[in-house]
Amino acid sequence: MGDKANAHPGAAGRATAADHPASVRNVVLVGHSGSGKTTLVEALALTAGAVNRAGRVEDGGTVSDYDEIEHRQQRSVQLSLVPVEWDGIKINLLDTPGYADFVGELRAGLRAADAALFVVSASDGVDGSTRMVWEECAAVGMPRAIVVTHLESARADYEEMTRICAEAFGGDDPDAVLPLYLPLHGAQAPDGHASVTGLIGLLSQQLFDYASGERKESEPGEDQLPRIADARDRLIEGIISESEDETLMDRYLGGEQVDVKTLIEDLERAVARGVFHPVLAAAPATDGARQGIGTVELLELITRGFPTPLERAAPAVTTVDGKPRELKLCDPDGPLVAEVVKTASDPYVGRISLVRVFSGTLRPDETVHVSGHGLEDRGHEDHDVDERIGALSAPFGKQQRTLSHCIAGDLACVAKLSRAETGDTLSAKDDPLLMEPWQMPDPLLPLAIQAHSKADEDKLSQGLSRLVAEDPTMRLEQNQATHQVVLWCLGEAHADVALERLRSRYGVQVDVVPHKVSLRETFANKSAGRGRHVKQSGGHGQYAICEIEVEPLPGGSGIEFVDKVVGGAVPRQFIPSVEKGVRAQAARGVAAGHPLVDIRVTLRDGKAHSVDSSDAAFQTAGALALREAAADSKIHLLEPVAEVSVLVGDDYVGAVMSDLSGRRGRVLGTEQTSGGRTVIKAEVPEIEIGRYAVDLRSLSHGTARFNRSYARHEPMPAQIAERIREEARQAS
Repeated sequence: MGDKANAHPGAAGRATAADHPASVRNVVLVGHSGSGKTTLVEALALTAGAVNRAGRVEDGGTVSDYDEIEHRQQRSVQLSLVPVEWDGIKINLLDTPGYADFVGELRAGLRAADAALFVVSASDGVDGSTRMVWEECAAVGMPRAIVVTHLESARADYEEMTRICAEAFGGDDPDAVLPLYLPLHGAQAPDGHASVTGLIGLLSQQLFDYASGERKESEPGEDQLPRIADARDRLIEGIISESEDETLMDRYLGGEQVDVKTLIEDLERAVARGVFHPVLAAAPATDGARQGIGTVELLELITRGFPTPLERAAPAVTTVDGKPRELKLCDPDGPLVAEVVKTASDPYVGRISLVRVFSGTLRPDETVHVSGHGLEDRGHEDHDVDERIGALSAPFGKQQRTLSHCIAGDLACVAKLSRAETGDTLSAKDDPLLMEPWQMPDPLLPLAIQAHSKADEDKLSQGLSRLVAEDPTMRLEQNQATHQVVLWCLGEAHADVALERLRSRYGVQVDVVPHKVSLRETFANKSAGRGRHVKQSGGHGQYAICEIEVEPLPGGSGIEFVDKVVGGAVPRQFIPSVEKGVRAQAARGVAAGHPLVDIRVTLRDGKAHSVDSSDAAFQTAGALALREAAADSKIHLLEPVAEVSVLVGDDYVGAVMSDLSGRRGRVLGTEQTSGGRTVIKAEVPEIEIGRYAVDLRSLSHGTARFNRSYARHEPMPAQIAERIREEARQAS
């Protein structure tokens, strides 16, 4: 690693196709918004020789600036891949957005990577959402390291930050999260803050000075050694405790000096196994510098400490009809199994799919089978199609660099996959396979939209289908009850990006309208009605009279129609007509225009005419009878109630429960879970939680999650129901 005395000072940075999985490292950068992930990626690319001193690629633009929305919003909104080379190893750096609304892009990055680099700001600390992602990685044993950024901030305190990281990420073993380096400070500024000019390696006890713009190694002065003694001893003990050599700790405690080379080898193995998580420091290059502080050390940790794709088990694979299939681990000569981890549209190239190959070798211009299953509830239909792929390339800024192939363990961009969507599996056309889908958060913020004009209406359906094909964290709903098109998103920023992409990428202008919940109506008490439809003014007349009784039924009963006519008062052929008219009126509603449910309608009596009675006349009479019965009865307005489960830190339980009560919610109970969190279960009217995804995030500082499911419809409070009826009257 960078702590070695003979550390590699630099390398050519242009990424090409890898020839063996052992020469690939797939690393996802994780951290809260503003922690410096994108800046760090660009600093690593500069050090690896992939960009010039201005941080730009040869053909203009930075390594990550290929989305205009990111420019306007000044933050990452999507997963981006930046491949670089260091010391003969191809490193695929996966830069993820830090904002919670784009967690789907983060999950895609985690799926494609074999190790994670957690980026934390020395001035901001560790937020709750970053802790939760750490726990997700820990649950699957993903190797992790921590990088502390913003060392130039006046509030930066590296030693305090390493303590916070050990507390936040160490769990029961804080000695598994320890720094490998201490910052080397320059002259003190008038405000008392001393800039960081380099690093001190705790294992090698070497200075790595970046003050000149390039990394220079030297021996520390005698005044530096006492500063690092305690941290070094603790680091050595932490490494030895994770060593596979069980005798090493006894030898060390017995006074034996452990060779630095042995310690580094044990460190690298412990990092790759995911049992030790080193803390490093990094700062961007200053003007004119060729290397940012700590970037060499990071690149060497990645190449020598992070695992190869050969050390990661692939997700479960089945045939398209669900039969399990065993695959050899990351075999370039095995059957083709690859996954689309991201889909994007380029205005010039068309659809581009970022693909991680787990088995076999992907080659340009070959025909592959595309399988997509398991996301029907989000507007993604199951599909099994053969497609001929286009060129393979590696992204770099706005450009694509052509690749000759992509082996198991590597990533590449694939052109011309017109049917493939994010999450789909690519396999050989004569051996179609399907990978187990990864977990995606449920989109819980509804965005009701309508086309701005007739021209937009013609393009809306295609634009929306492309949008959800790219982003499986969105769900498209055509609500038959409210007649609204609803795009379900993860938050307001997610919704804003969706609207912007519809406008700029697909040329569709839409208007956002208030989201409606599916209200219903029912009778509160028993009632009767008489429907009389008699017209005999010239020509063929219309004659139908029917008398009905209506009574309420338990929730979920629907509409029952009972015939109790005696003596043929209503001819048998017209009784279905009465029922048809009743059901049609029930669908239109009787009070505020919402469907009528949970009633029993009994046809008691009626009259007919031998010439003028007809099917249409009795349909009309049935509808009139139901409306008259409603006029003489109290009508309840029913609202949907959701069962809500909120996972929240113990510190916010009281605030969340109070907020749920303020939304007319009924708390059903709480359950303590691990990690100092509590699950709150409640029933809340859906009309009260339309923006709960946004409000809960604010209430819990981004640390809470919730899910919801439909429970039932129940009567709405009288004052709220009257307000909705009044709004309906005004609208009509």
